[in-house]
Amino acid sequence: MAGKSLLVDFSEYSLDRVVTDIEGIRRYNPQRYEIEQLTAIVYEDAQRQRCVGYKDVTDGEFWVRGHMPGVPLMPGVLICEAAAQLCNYFVQRFDLMGTRWMGFGGLEDVRFRDPVRPGSRLVVVSKLLRVRRGAMITCRFQAFVEQALVCDGVIKGVPLPPELVGGVAPPSV
Repeated sequence: MAGKSLLVDFSEYSLDRVVTDIEGIRRYNPQRYEIEQLTAIVYEDAQRQRCVGYKDVTDGEFWVRGHMPGVPLMPGVLICEAAAQLCNYFVQRFDLMGTRWMGFGGLEDVRFRDPVRPGSRLVVVSKLLRVRRGAMITCRFQAFVEQALVCDGVIKGVPLPPELVGGVAPPSV
């Protein structure tokens, strides 16, 4: 990975050692059905504030039929959504924001480097850079397919006001 340092070295985790499965992720993330973009968490380090998860990209994804017919490519916005869901999982798991609902606050310096296709395992790595409890989190993320960097950038999360989500119950912890 010329010019880019790994947020978590590949030798530090195993994709075969699941720390949290989809049901565990659902305890912290509200996304369901087609918008769930994580399959499992394979690494958590609360002290170093890093997390690794993956999404098994299948040919049954909702976008496959229409996003480049005949040559399906995972939309970049969904790669960023997978990163956002990983960051949200980590922040909620360790109650770093003091809020139950998080939303996108922004993206910076995002680069798409290679396509992601059905049949791939998209591995997402996040590192928490900054927390302003109750206001904003900032994380750097990297996404890989077979240890090749496919996307990286900075993502920000902000608390969503309770009145925005109305009577919808947050995920149960």
